[in-house]
Amino acid sequence: MTSQLLVVEDDFALRSALVASLEVAGFDVTAVEDAESAVATLNNFKPDLVITDVQMKSMSGVDLLRFIRKNDRHLPVVLMTAFAEIKDAIEVMKLGACDYLEKPFEPKRLTKLIEKYLPKKTECKVIIEDPASKKLFEYARKIAQTSSTVLLVGESGSGKEVLSQFIHDQSQRSQSKFVAINCAAIPENMLEATLFGYEKGAFTGAHQACAGKFEQAQGGTLLLDEISEMPVMLQAKILRVLQEKEVERLGGKKTIKLDVRVIATTNRDLVKEIKEKRFREDLYYRLNVFPIRCLSLRERVADIVPLATRLLNQYAKACGLSSNDAQHEAITFSQSAVRKLNQYSWPGNVRELDNLMQRIAVLANNKIVNDTDIVFESLNVGFESSQVVINELSHSLSEVSYLDNGNGNSLDDKQLGSDMRQHEYQLIIESLKQCAGKKKEVAEQLGISARTLRYKLAKMRDSGYEIPNKKSYA
Repeated sequence: MTSQLLVVEDDFALRSALVASLEVAGFDVTAVEDAESAVATLNNFKPDLVITDVQMKSMSGVDLLRFIRKNDRHLPVVLMTAFAEIKDAIEVMKLGACDYLEKPFEPKRLTKLIEKYLPKKTECKVIIEDPASKKLFEYARKIAQTSSTVLLVGESGSGKEVLSQFIHDQSQRSQSKFVAINCAAIPENMLEATLFGYEKGAFTGAHQACAGKFEQAQGGTLLLDEISEMPVMLQAKILRVLQEKEVERLGGKKTIKLDVRVIATTNRDLVKEIKEKRFREDLYYRLNVFPIRCLSLRERVADIVPLATRLLNQYAKACGLSSNDAQHEAITFSQSAVRKLNQYSWPGNVRELDNLMQRIAVLANNKIVNDTDIVFESLNVGFESSQVVINELSHSLSEVSYLDNGNGNSLDDKQLGSDMRQHEYQLIIESLKQCAGKKKEVAEQLGISARTLRYKLAKMRDSGYEIPNKKSYA
C-alpha cells in the first residue's frame, strides 16, 4: 500500500514544493504549517514517516520530536535544517531523529532518505471469510509464484487493487516495490512521460531527468490500474515494452532493461472494447496470461460484515470516537443491521461500503449500529432512504445549492458522479468558494472540526480534486 508521510514546514512555498515532489514520487502526503498542527494530526493519524523543519515559531521541530518519542518510539522522523544548525541537528538525533537534511536539498535526495527509513510494509491484510473469496485468493496465491502478467477484471470498487497487492505480497518480488498508476487519473498528455520517464529537456518544463513508473518498479510489480482508459496509441507502446522487456525514456536514447511483473485491471468488457476499436487485441492477449474475475461484494456475502466491522472501527479511531486498544470499545452491528447489510445489492461494492462506514462512524450515537443507522447511498436502486442521506449531508449547508448551477439547472451527472462521496466533495468545494478559501470558516459552516476538514481535503487531493485556497480569491 502507498506509504503515508507527514510534512511539517512553516514556509508555504517550500511546503508546497515538498508535497508536489513527494506525491510525484508516489507517496501519500499530509502537510501542516506548524508543530502544533502536527501534534493535533498525529492524535488521529499514524503516518509511516515524519519530515519536519527544526526552526518554527512557538513549538520547534525538536519539541515535536520529543512529543513523538514520548508517544511512539519507532515512528521515523527526518529533520530539515539550515547549515548553521547542523550541530544542533546531530544533537537532536540523539533524541531519536533518524536523520537530517541540510537545506537546500535535491528532491531525489529526500526521496532516497525516506525510502531508507520507511518501515517495511507488512503483508496486505485482506478479509477472506466467504468460500468464494477463499477459492479466489487461493488461485491468486498460486499465480503469485509466477512472473507472468495478470489481468484483473471486475466491477468498480470490487477490490482489484487489494487483490493485486496480495499477489505482489505472495510473490518472490514481495521485498521489492509495488508501484501503482491509475491510467484514468492522469491526463493523456502526461501519461506517457509518467510511465516511461523522461530526460532533462525532453519537453517544456522537464528541468531534470525523471524515472518512469516502469523503472521505479524495477525488480517488483507494476499495477496498471484501469488500463482500458489508456489511449490506443499509448497501448501500442505498452505492448512493445511488455514484449521487449525494456523501456526508453522520452528524449533519451538509452535502452533500459526491465525486470518488472505487470498486473493490469479494468472494469470494462475488453472483448467489447476490442470490437469497438478502443482496445488493442494484441495487448489484450499479452496481458491475459492469467485472467482473474474479481468478485462483486454481493457475490461474497460472508465478507460483508467482517469488512464493515474493520472499516467502521478504523474510521471511528481516526475520528477519535473509539479506543485504540480496548476491545470492549469496538463498535458492532445488531442482528437487524447485519441482515440489512447482507441483503443489500451493493452496486458500488467495497467503495460504497467504505463510504457508508465513514458516515456511520461520525453519525452513530452508540457502540451498537442498528438497521436505522444504515442509510444506503445508491440513487438507482429505489431506496427512499437515499434521499435522507443527501438531506443529512446538505443540512448544515442549507444555503449552498450544490445540486444547482445558479441558473435553475442541475449540475450534470458527470460532474457530481453517482456516489455520495462525490456529493460530499462538491459540498466542500462550494463551501470553500463561499468562504473564499478560509478553512476555519468552511469547517464551521459544514459543522465539522478543522481536523476532520483537513482529513477530507487530503482525501480529495488524493482523488485528484483541485482544492481552492485563499489566493484563488485574491
